[in-house]
Amino acid sequence: MLGEQIIKGMAVTAKNFFGSYASKERLTTVQYPEERLPQKGNTRQFPFLVYDGDDAEKGLRCVACQICEKECPPKCIYIVKSKDKKPDYKGQPQLYPLTFDIDISVCMSCQICVEVCPFESIKMNTEFELSTADRFGGLLLTKEQLAKPNSYYQKIHPADAGESDAVIAAEKAKAEAKAAAAAATARIAPPPANPPTTT
Repeated sequence: MLGEQIIKGMAVTAKNFFGSYASKERLTTVQYPEERLPQKGNTRQFPFLVYDGDDAEKGLRCVACQICEKECPPKCIYIVKSKDKKPDYKGQPQLYPLTFDIDISVCMSCQICVEVCPFESIKMNTEFELSTADRFGGLLLTKEQLAKPNSYYQKIHPADAGESDAVIAAEKAKAEAKAAAAAATARIAPPPANPPTTT
């Protein structure tokens, strides 16, 4: 019969349309912002910096290696290295960023900065409501605005955060074992022999 498929398609559309008044599961929209859909696990918007502990300045994982700045396609990351060093999570002295800015009006959310970071310090956020009345400075995020605790990262991306924590724990354990072995070797090594004195 001519037009049979069109009639079937219209019947499905009518069924879903009228069914949406009876069943909430058939609704395809929500009343945003009062209602919100749960975000997917792989949701990514813009980068943020992860820090461990309670103090963002002391616990920041970033060591200002500037790999993310160099690899960023739109060049929206700006880093200024420190002149001095502070101990990292392994206890080794490392540089840290004096300035770490991201211009999210330029950022294209490609996640390359996350993939190239060897210190698990930069990750992708799920926050998308970033509108502001400031036309000029509202979308340039500073280090203080970008820094988020590891607990926040575990909340928004639990699987990825678990992997990152496992990598960092393995590196820390390896560094501690190396330090313990060096200390044991120093204890076991015999004292240097005194050279014979001539009279």
